[in-house]
Amino acid sequence: MASAGSDLGIENTNIKTATGVTLDEQQKTLVGSVLDLFAGRPSLKKLSLWDDNGVFEDNITIATGRKQFEPQWYGLQTAFSEIERLHHEVVTAGNPIGMDLKTRYVTKGINKEQTIESRVNIFYDKSTGKITKVQDKWGGELPDSSFKNVSIEQLFDPWWWVHYGEGWIWWMWSFTWDTWWWQAMRNLNSVSVPKMVGVPKNDEEDAKRGNQ
Repeated sequence: MASAGSDLGIENTNIKTATGVTLDEQQKTLVGSVLDLFAGRPSLKKLSLWDDNGVFEDNITIATGRKQFEPQWYGLQTAFSEIERLHHEVVTAGNPIGMDLKTRYVTKGINKEQTIESRVNIFYDKSTGKITKVQDKWGGELPDSSFKNVSIEQLFDPWWWVHYGEGWIWWMWSFTWDTWWWQAMRNLNSVSVPKMVGVPKNDEEDAKRGNQ
């Protein structure tokens, strides 16, 4: 009998766990699907494991809802020519599931190489088996969340767009954050990426991209 992971086309089935940590089959499926996403191997089937109101949060974005979080994952294929997972280990099997992750990225066009070490937390609804949130904490931390939203007034402020442009340059060239405007850029990023990154409309279109 085929497993849920194989039915969904999950490629990462060899899940490494810390000593004393045991995952049930549902958790293995969720972790394997998330590892695929971080490897730049998204698909509509794998993303069907997410709740429609799910959240993806890292140090450059806060993407809420399917229309925002799906483009974030498909965007990895657009942004990077190489994605290599150097290490992963599940360290906690609760809710959230905690995982240490180390990944090497090479940015398209400029061949900028960067290695990110992060703690990934996978929150899920046990009753539905759906992922409700994934946090990708670079260096084990997320920026301070005191600035949660970008206001209309800020969008019409030229300085916001200057900072936003700086943010994209930073995203391509560095992975450092320490300024107050970065939190707002994270929210703006969640809105702008879906406008630039297309998500397949169906499995056939997904397969043409090599994602099935």
